[in-house]
Amino acid sequence: MHSLVSDWQLLADLSFADLILWIPLREGSGWIAIAQMRPTTGPTVYHDDVVGTIIAKGERELIDTAWNERRICREGDPDWSSGVPVREETIPVRRADLGGEAGEAVQRYLGVIQRSTNLSSARTPSRLELTYLQSASDLAQMVAEGRFPFSGAEPILVRSPRVGDGLLRLDRMGRVTYASPNALSAYRRLGLTADLVGAELGRTTAQLCYSDEPINENLMIVASGREPRETEVESGGTVVQLRAIPLVVGGGRIGALVLIRDVTELRRRERELMTKDATIREIHHRVKNNLQTVAALLRLQARRLQVPEGREALEEAVRRVGSIAIVHETLSHTPEEQVDFDDIADRVIAMASEVSAPEAQVVPRRVGTFGVLRSEIATPLAMVLTELLQNAVQHGLAHRPGRLQVIVSRGADRLDVVVSDDGTGLPEGFDLESSTSLGLQIVRTLVVGELSGRLTIEPREGGGTEVTLVIPLPAL
Repeated sequence: MHSLVSDWQLLADLSFADLILWIPLREGSGWIAIAQMRPTTGPTVYHDDVVGTIIAKGERELIDTAWNERRICREGDPDWSSGVPVREETIPVRRADLGGEAGEAVQRYLGVIQRSTNLSSARTPSRLELTYLQSASDLAQMVAEGRFPFSGAEPILVRSPRVGDGLLRLDRMGRVTYASPNALSAYRRLGLTADLVGAELGRTTAQLCYSDEPINENLMIVASGREPRETEVESGGTVVQLRAIPLVVGGGRIGALVLIRDVTELRRRERELMTKDATIREIHHRVKNNLQTVAALLRLQARRLQVPEGREALEEAVRRVGSIAIVHETLSHTPEEQVDFDDIADRVIAMASEVSAPEAQVVPRRVGTFGVLRSEIATPLAMVLTELLQNAVQHGLAHRPGRLQVIVSRGADRLDVVVSDDGTGLPEGFDLESSTSLGLQIVRTLVVGELSGRLTIEPREGGGTEVTLVIPLPAL
């Protein structure tokens, strides 16, 4: 059912008709509409959505007849009940499964497709319309015989060509019997100068695209319409996508449809995006290398200093620069400007444990998950965690064992982070607004200024300190 519904836009467009898929109710008392498709090639009959509509058995005789007699049914006269003439047809949906004795094919009927054509703009059909209608009739027969969608084929995505992009009809020998104007234009851009009708599509396409190279076997299979596949061909800077749909009616292959789409501009933009992504990753890689170089120089300078206060200040700067480098290192490995922050948080936590005194043996741990965050959130948040963990290790848990936790809970639109320790606690009369601590000033600026969040620092119940961050999350 999923394969059918993912690909039945093709049938709707070729038919110039609305499609509704009905399946029987469990108790057999009626039908329920589970899917609907409108044509892009003609006017619709149903302006309102009918999915979920339930009708009783006998309410629409044409659906019951197609199901009971296992055949395509058509009304003799148009239906005028909606104010416009509508031609109704019903197609039983059949699926072949290997499940009987000795492995023979067992036919199962799953539902009925109602095909409704708006005849209000009826006129003498062109050759394109006649080809579309004949192709739709063949596809409908394949659905009734359980041959479409193709067995084992994955559901078709929106990347596949549509009917309006370009259509070729082939005979059994792979020769073109009809080419729509868009299909012919696509081949003209590939370099075709002769007429396409009457030509053997596989040979013609190979000559255009592989004149000096070995012929792509997949191309020959698709262009001849022998198997339901997709491929792309390129010539002279033009890229054309081909999708073959073999027409198998009554047990024999009568020809094929080949849908064609000029994807030159799409592929050009994809290449530009790939180049842009590679450039961004390279920039992040170089920024990470430069930050690590700066950190190494600061660390070297700290070792040479004899003044304890100066050495401590440089070591703090090393850790701040290092936390930013971790984010850029992660971004250098991802094509998007998004990172899995759990890995970054764990590395920042590991850095905090390294600066604790040996006798303290503080091992911070994370509870909960940050998930994927945008880079503009990840970078300041990494610095905030670095400052809070470092402050807890150096002050709250200085020279003593204790517990340090980072507790995370993530909602649909916000991130809650609690950094708590069971250390000495806050000094008497502590006030965040008037605090002279550089680390806390950095934290407050990043949380409130850059992340538009809220920051509270309070005594922890049972002793210690608890810092709470509430950070709004934009949609990814």
